Amino acid sequence: MNEASYSITTNVVPGHENKKMNIAIVGCGFVADYYLATIPLHPQLNLVGVFDSDSQRNQKFSNYHSIMSYQSLEDLLADKTVEMVLNLTNPRSHYDVSKAALEAGKHVYSEKPLAMQLDQAAELVELAEKNALLIASAPCSLLGETAQTLWKAIRDQAVGKVRVVYAEMDDGLVHLMPYKKWLSTSGTPWPYKDEFEIGCTLEHAGYYLAWLVAFFGPALTVTSFASIQIADKLVDEPLNMDSPDFSVACVQFASGIVARLTCSLIAPHDHSIKIVGDKGVLYVDDCWKYKSPVYSRKMLTIRRKTFLSPFRTRYPLLDSRRAKAKTKGAQNMDFARGPAELADAILEVRPCRLSSSYSLHVTELVLAIHYAREQGAMYKMTTTFDSIEPMAWAVA
Repeated sequence: MNEASYSITTNVVPGHENKKMNIAIVGCGFVADYYLATIPLHPQLNLVGVFDSDSQRNQKFSNYHSIMSYQSLEDLLADKTVEMVLNLTNPRSHYDVSKAALEAGKHVYSEKPLAMQLDQAAELVELAEKNALLIASAPCSLLGETAQTLWKAIRDQAVGKVRVVYAEMDDGLVHLMPYKKWLSTSGTPWPYKDEFEIGCTLEHAGYYLAWLVAFFGPALTVTSFASIQIADKLVDEPLNMDSPDFSVACVQFASGIVARLTCSLIAPHDHSIKIVGDKGVLYVDDCWKYKSPVYSRKMLTIRRKTFLSPFRTRYPLLDSRRAKAKTKGAQNMDFARGPAELADAILEVRPCRLSSSYSLHVTELVLAIHYAREQGAMYKMTTTFDSIEPMAWAVA
């Protein structure tokens, strides 16, 4: 195996090291424990309290993590020390909670998507801009070592001019797995009914779409197909909302590149991506792992036919030199890296890499794929965003 070498620079802002952003969490469900596990990796984040509309869950989560809990959302939003709200509620509550936080003068980092409808997501972005606030949305894996290393390889034309991308987001037959036994560290059950009702596209398509629009720029169109292949996922209770468990989309970017993304709760687990260029292929096995290796294989021409070389090159992962502690669970994702980037942008008075327009563009793409059954196959994008800067430590 060959080794490609990259130079690394650090991301140090003079005078910024001791500044902190006071944050509060709304929603103490399954994913909240993942944020609590990684917030300590980012000293600029100071968690002051939490709230959940389920009083029992609110108190249980608060006690487990030894953090103050608010008795109502109104109490949390009335706390003038809270500068940023982490909206970790059910996707169907994202719009209402984020809107209330923005109206209260708080910056917002929301779990995906920004909202379940595009007009609501756009309204949140407009409200944030009107109130001189920042709003951003998960996923934040673009800020991870794997994504930044892959992005740099693309910028360096490691495989020549990129033509097409194949991305997979398959999770296997989840409804046959022992999901009722899945518990977060504080003992909160995995919300299987909500997960099945929201659907795999809204839950997971953003992981790759957030990478692709950063790498290749705004999308122009998305042609997609979505269907429900397994309607009776729950045998003991009905689902209150029908959502696709299979979707496939082809995205045309303004840069000319085309990407095909597949999401499902059916096909065997596969979170891989292949970026095909004139000189070879870049690939990653799992985008959920922030430190998943990045490989390339060169294209060979033998007797007028092209083949991929059996030898691969592994690119040493660019290192942020910030989060050295090991994270646990959820495929080693650093969930708090997104709120930390938003906090840094506010404290440093600079644009956020996960900007509101970028988050809105990703949300529109995800919604277009999710609602393919209702609105038809071809969808023309209505949003755009300014180019995103790589992390400082990912620039040679």
